[in-house]
This record gives sequence, C-alpha cells and structure tokens, in this order.
Amino acid sequence: MANTAHLVRRQSSRDLNPQRSLDRLELKEMRGRLVALENGTSYGATNTAFDDSSPNTKAAIKTTEKIASECTEVKGTFRPECGEDDRESWDSKLTFLLATVGYAVGLGNVWRFPYLAQKNGGGAFLVPYFVMLAIEGIPIFYLELAIGQRLRKGAIGVWNQVSPYLAGIGISSAVVSFNVALYYNTIIAWCLFYFVQSFQAELPWSECPNKYYANGSYVPEPECVTSTPTQYFWYRTTLMASEDINTPQAFNWKIAFALVIAWILVYMCMIKGIASSGKVVYVTATFPYIVLIIFFFRGVTLPGMSNGLKHLFTPKWHTLSDPVVWLEAGTQIFFSLGLAFGGLIAFSSYNPVNNNCYRDALMVSLTNCFTSMFAGIVVFSVIGFKATLNYEKCLEERNQTGLLASPGDSVFQTTPANLFELETTPATEELECDLERELGNSAAGTGLAFIIFTEAINQFPGAQFWSVLFFLMLFTLGIDSQFGTLEGVVTSIVDMKLFPNLRKEILTGVMCLTCCIISMSFAHGAGNYVFVLFDSFSGNFPLLIIALCECIAVAYIYGLKRFADDIELMTGSRPGLYWLICWKYLSPLAMLLILSASLVDLAVQGSGYPAWISSRGQTEMKEWPVWAVLLICLLVGIAVMWIPLVAICRALGIIIIDDNEKAWFPSDDLKEFHGIVEHEVTTAETLLFCIHPDGSEGLCCPTSPPHDEDDEI
Repeated sequence: MANTAHLVRRQSSRDLNPQRSLDRLELKEMRGRLVALENGTSYGATNTAFDDSSPNTKAAIKTTEKIASECTEVKGTFRPECGEDDRESWDSKLTFLLATVGYAVGLGNVWRFPYLAQKNGGGAFLVPYFVMLAIEGIPIFYLELAIGQRLRKGAIGVWNQVSPYLAGIGISSAVVSFNVALYYNTIIAWCLFYFVQSFQAELPWSECPNKYYANGSYVPEPECVTSTPTQYFWYRTTLMASEDINTPQAFNWKIAFALVIAWILVYMCMIKGIASSGKVVYVTATFPYIVLIIFFFRGVTLPGMSNGLKHLFTPKWHTLSDPVVWLEAGTQIFFSLGLAFGGLIAFSSYNPVNNNCYRDALMVSLTNCFTSMFAGIVVFSVIGFKATLNYEKCLEERNQTGLLASPGDSVFQTTPANLFELETTPATEELECDLERELGNSAAGTGLAFIIFTEAINQFPGAQFWSVLFFLMLFTLGIDSQFGTLEGVVTSIVDMKLFPNLRKEILTGVMCLTCCIISMSFAHGAGNYVFVLFDSFSGNFPLLIIALCECIAVAYIYGLKRFADDIELMTGSRPGLYWLICWKYLSPLAMLLILSASLVDLAVQGSGYPAWISSRGQTEMKEWPVWAVLLICLLVGIAVMWIPLVAICRALGIIIIDDNEKAWFPSDDLKEFHGIVEHEVTTAETLLFCIHPDGSEGLCCPTSPPHDEDDEI
C-alpha cells in the first residue's frame, strides 16, 4: 500500500495510460481528493470524502481520458490540480499575500527602523538602506519564494532535495525559528499586559505612585522620582527588574500569566495550519496599517511634529563614509524581511505551481520597506511633539526662576528686554535646554515602545484610547510574525514525517506547550536580561550563515541555469541577468561582509546588557557572566552545527535525514501552457556563470537530476 501511495504522489499530469491512470484515480478518490477546478491560477481545494452511497458518485467519477483532455482543453488556462498535488494550499492569493506581509512586517519596522534612521544620518540612511535592499533583501526573498514553490516542501525538505548534503541548512533554519519563537512571544505578552492596563481610568504610568508609611504619611516613590513614571512602570511594575542577570529575585506571575495567554492565542490561530492562520491574517495584517494611518493623522496635527520629521529625514551625508552605517542598513533589511527562517519557504510551498513568485517578492519586499518609512514618520511626529513639550517646559522653568547662565558664566535677572531673546533663541548647552538633545533622546526596541512612546501618549487627550490602539497594533504586528516563524518549524517536521502518526494540530499544540514552558525563563526579575541575550544572539549570526549557505546552494550546487529554468516554468518569464548576478556574486558577498563586520564589531566593542539600577533610576551596561557567555555559544552552536554535521555524516554514510520523494511538479504541462522554448545560452551567461554552450553548468557538486526526470516513476 505504501508503494501504491508513493505512485499516486509521483503521478504526472502527462501520464495518459488509461488503465494505469484509472487505478490511480480510484486510489485518489479513496483519499477524498475530488477537486473541482476554476480557470487560471488555482488556490484551495475541495476535499470531499469518498462516499459510495452518494447519488452524485457516478457523476463525480470521470475517466482518465476526460481528465487529461480537461487539463489542456482550454487554451490560456493552466489547471495545476489535474495532477497529483495533494499539498495543502492557500484559500486565495490575497490570503497568501496578507500572511507574507504580516510575517515580514513586524515590530522591527516600528521600533527599530526609525531609531536607526535618525542615528545613522537621517535621510542619508535611505541610500545604504535601498542599496542593501536591492543587492541583498529582494534577491534572497525572491530566491526563497521560488525554491519553496518549485520543490513544494518546508525548509528541511527543500534543501534535502537540492542535495542530501545540504539538509542541515533546513534543520538550522528550524532550530533558529524555534529559538526566536521562544522569546518573541514574550514581547507579545508584554503588549497584552500594557493593553489590559490601558483600560484604567488613569494610565498607571502617567504619574509616580505613592510610598506610604506606618503613620499614614506618604511620599512619591523614590525610584520613580529619580527616573520617570514610564520608566518606573516598565522596569519595576512590569518587569520587576533585578540589578543584574545573576539575581532573578521573585517570579513574575503577571508576565507568566500573560505568556500563557499569548501562547494559547498563537495555538488557537495555528491549530489548523494555514487554514486557520490564513483567516486570522485578514485582521492581524491589516489592523496595524489602520492604526498607523490613524496615528499619522493625529501626529501631523501635533505641535512640534515638524521638528521630529526634520530630525528624522535631514540628511547627514558624511555618515555614508562610515562602514557601520552600511552594516546596520544591511542588517536591518535582512532581519526585517524575515529571511532564512524557513517561514517564507513554507508559505510559498502552499502556492500553485504557476504562481508569479517574482511579482510577490517585489510587492512584499517594497511594502515592508515603505511600511518602515511610514512608521518612521508616525513615530517621529510623536517624538517631535514630546521633545518640543519638554523643551518648552525647560524654557518655562528657566523663565520662572529668572536665572540664565550667560556665556561668561555670570547670572543675570530676566527682564522684559531679554525675555523675548530667551524664549526665541535656541537653547545652548549652558542653558541645559536643547531641542536637538531632546529629539535625539530616542531609543530602539522596548525602550521606544514601552517608555518613550507611552510618555508621549500621556500628553494626548483621551490617552487611554490611544494607548489601547498602540498596544493592540504592536500585538497584531507581533503575532502574525510569530505565525510564520512557527510555521517554518511545523512544516519542516510534517514534511519530513518525523512523527508520521501525529496529527498536525497535536504537533502544533505540543510545540506551543513546550515553548510556553521554556519561555517562563523570561518571567522573573532577570527575565528581561535573558530576553536581551536571546534577542542579540539566537538569530543574528546563525541567520546570516544560513542565508549565505542558501545562496551557495542554489548558485553553485543546484545550478543557476536550472533554477532560472524552474522560474521560467512557474512564471512564464526568465529571471533577468541582474538577479542571476545577485544570487551568484552580490548577495553572498553582502552576507559575507555583514557577517565578518558583525564579528569584528563584537570583538572590538564587546557585548553586554543594560541593567536597571533602581537607586539611580537609570540603566547601566554590564558584561555577560561566564554562564551567559556559554549560553550564547550554545545558542549559536546548536543552530549552525547542523550544516557541517549533516554533510559530514552523509559523507560517512550516516543518514540523519532520509531521502524523501520529490513533490509533484508538472514540467511538461507548464512548458506547454507558457509556450516555453529551449533557452539559448548567451555570451554573458557563459562568461559570468560558467554555463557551457551545450547547456551544462560548471557546478561545485551537481547532485539532483534535471527536472525532466522528476516526473518519472
């Protein structure tokens, strides 16, 4: 029976042997896979169980000859499900696009890009940003969508099919996705906590709480007075932060409960795979844009918003000579698109074989980048408002005291004659009222979301409403990125049949439960510092290595000509010379430079974590203890070790990942549908890619047969 099922999966739509095909058709019907097809690119499938007693059974059963004629009878129409594609599929193209946009557009677009832009030259930062997008971001995004759609498997299955020696790339992607999912849901839990707290009559971070004594007297909480109400609520009330990573102190039950709720929500949304998460993304992928538009119109009406936008976009061209600026632009592009996690490969594998993945790659990548810029406008219009308020408050306090430090360090009384000069002259360092300093007092990550932005929201009329909107937006931004991260893990496990008797919803539940238990390590006084450790090291270096290996695998092992042929079969048009150059030369070089520069920067600058010092009401950088350094090495090592380990084991005859059968792919039907003729090798291809006139390609290790043989039984 197993062999028969194997034949069913490998059946090509060009097999027209009547008796042989009829047997397979009957087996397929027994699996409940009678499919009614629409014209054009097909999404979804009607999985009607086979019922012998149904009055429509005879009408449903067709001869093989009729099926074969239906596959080609309408010119200009390709019917991909006329073969044996039994893979789960998206309900519609819109569902796929929303899921992919939701996966790519995440929290980093809102709380990291604006900070990097103003820090690295304002408008000048857009130059390296778009250069890195062109040579690194879109090419690798395009590569992952195309390879997933062509080979129709998760990350492990895809790279195992490219070459059994490369299956470790997929395992590494799955391990990184698992590690990132552990801490990423902690952010969602924090957003849920702030979201619930926003429904109070007065926002709890709007002013300092009181400290009461036994005699009934009280004073404002000293820790809050030395810092700010928003900092106090974040570090003391929310995180219960200890003063270093070695002293976790009390368990944080509030955040632990929020984590449990967050993981339950993730599981409920993913219980049926893309069938359930595909419905949820209609809300989670669109709601952030609605909120950003609302905040945009609110922000542009605020006093001082122009100061924030000038600070963000005024170009400082001298920064373009700083290699760190280019490094941070490349790093931001890479991680904001969600490359190398395996999620894009998994999502694309559910697409029809004739989907235009090139158009999808361009649209989603550009949407992600313009979302970052739009979010930067929103964030800095609000920061400009906050900075202007603080600046005017500083001037007012100076005016009330009547003291002003002159350039000669003398002190004079404010008079009507010099009052106008005081109020209109930009404050200098001697005045300690500096608008530029206030504008530059921004942060990235949690500092922007939970401290700076909440402080600005306090100044809005109806602050509770804006707070609810803001944290609900962060929640939706985070949760649909979590869908893609976990889907990359689940799809790989399902495709490799590691637990063949375990239903997908049970597997997803076990994974969410495991992650929930491990994520309790973030719910104590030192949990925020453990979070920083995971955020800094669980993904950064491993993902760069994985992406570099992906480019090498496609360009030097699978073969660029073969890959270009596959894309032409799927989309009807061949990728241009630019994309081929990127895949073989520019993108690997960019990955290698970013990885090398990151390692050098880590070696020179070192690494640490910002510890909250309650007595001073501020953070202080501390070095990682020895056990934390060992944990960092473990996180990086356990993620990347699979790439060489699987290859070495394979060379020694030890099989870690079994060779699995190739997925259904109707090469001949696609070739006929698009009217594709044999591609003639150009001079440029011969020179740049070592493609010989006979069509063969100089590869490091060609392992898989040409796709013409893929459909053979």
